[in-house]
Amino acid sequence: MREPQDYILELAKAIAEPSILIGHRYIACGDECALRPEEAEFFKSAVPKVRRQAGAARIAARQLLRILSYEDVSITKTCLGVPVWPPGIAGSLAHEEQVAVAAVARTADFLALGVDIEPAAELPDNLVDIIATPGERSLYEPEFLRGRQLFAAKEAVYKALYPLDRHFLDFHDIEVDFEQQIARASYGRLVSVKVSTGSHVIALAFLRANGPV
Repeated sequence: MREPQDYILELAKAIAEPSILIGHRYIACGDECALRPEEAEFFKSAVPKVRRQAGAARIAARQLLRILSYEDVSITKTCLGVPVWPPGIAGSLAHEEQVAVAAVARTADFLALGVDIEPAAELPDNLVDIIATPGERSLYEPEFLRGRQLFAAKEAVYKALYPLDRHFLDFHDIEVDFEQQIARASYGRLVSVKVSTGSHVIALAFLRANGPV
């Protein structure tokens, strides 16, 4: 049974930052029709499920952009799959099987954003060492590492940093300090990261335009 929509909203509120808008949509049949022709071009070879997820994420994003007075916005992609946002906007999209999420902010406030959503299910044991660095494995309990908080945090950090710095990063190129709510990339960039957990895990990574991480 699906959770009521306000539950995902409460998870998003737990990681919210002033001037960052986070929205979600439960993915439904027909959401693929929300893809505009210029967006659908990037998904023409995708299966219906993928088009539906992409459409749901863009529905959520467009609702947020209207709050910032950006009307009638198409969100296409670069050749590397990075969403293209209107000038003056930093944003990120994510989805899992049931829910799509979006985060947007003005670039005057935030240089970069990354968001991820995952089911709150344990990772396969063989993925823990792939995702966690030796330092993280010594810092966090095995039970925590089997959860998806670290995975979601690193996905969000990558989504925030790649469009900004164009560095390809694997999981061991990012190290997360949950107590300090900071992640460090292997090339030295610091980014803020926040995670909330319920029956889903939502992670938000962001880099302020001015001020400390």
